[in-house]
Amino acid sequence: MDSLNGKYAIVTGGTRGIGRAIAERLLHDGAAVAICGRTQASVDRAVAGMQPFGRIFGTAADISQVEGARALFAAVDAEFGGLDILVNNAGQARFKKVGEMTPEEWHLNIDLNLNGAFYCAHEALARFATRGGGFIVNISSLAARNAFSGGAAYNASKFGLNGFTEALMLDHRHDNVRVSSIMPGSVDTEFSGTPGKPRPADTSWMIAPEDIAEAVSMVLRMPARTMVSRVEIRPSRPAK
Repeated sequence: MDSLNGKYAIVTGGTRGIGRAIAERLLHDGAAVAICGRTQASVDRAVAGMQPFGRIFGTAADISQVEGARALFAAVDAEFGGLDILVNNAGQARFKKVGEMTPEEWHLNIDLNLNGAFYCAHEALARFATRGGGFIVNISSLAARNAFSGGAAYNASKFGLNGFTEALMLDHRHDNVRVSSIMPGSVDTEFSGTPGKPRPADTSWMIAPEDIAEAVSMVLRMPARTMVSRVEIRPSRPAK
C-alpha cells in the first residue's frame, strides 16, 4: 500500500483535531475518505471543508455502541462499495480519581476508546476479506504506558487498546491485514492539557495534529512486506 490512490478509508472521529488532520492527509494521498462524528451538523461542516481535497463522505455515528458501528459501515458500503483502511481515532476522556468516578463516567471512556475500536475493527475485517487485505491504525496514547492520577479510566482504555492492537495483528497478519498503533503525547487540540488544570496559554511546544497525520500516512505507505507495529510520538521540547 505504498500508494493510497484508489483506496477507501474510514477515519472515526474525523470532524476535528487529530481525526480531521488524518482525513485531510489521506485525501491528499489520493484515498477516498469517510468520516464520522457525534452529530450530523458537525460532520456536514467537516465534509464541506474537506471537499476541495478529494472524495469525502461523512455520517453521524455513535460507535461506542455496536449498532452505531454497524450503521457506519453500512453507510460506507453504500457510498464506496469497499474498504481498505480503518483509522480508529474516535476517543474521549473523563478525568476523575477512582473513588470519585461513577460507573457511567467509567463507561464513557471504555465504551468509545476501547469497545468502539473493537466494533469497528470487527466490521472492517469482514470488508477486508473481500478486498484481499487491509490496514487498521489505532490512535492510542502515551497514556497507554504512563498512568497518571485522575486518569484511571482513560489509562485503562488506552492500555487495553494497545493490547487489543497487538492481539489483532497476531490474529490477522496472515490474512494480509496490517495493524499499527500510533501513540501521541501532548497534541495541540481541544483535548490537550493536564487534567484538572486550565489549558496552557502557550501551546507552541505541543505536537501538531498534522504531525500525527504524517505518521499515519507514513505507516500506511510502507511496502507491503513491512509493518510498523507501534509509533511513539513526543514533543521535541516540552514545557519545563
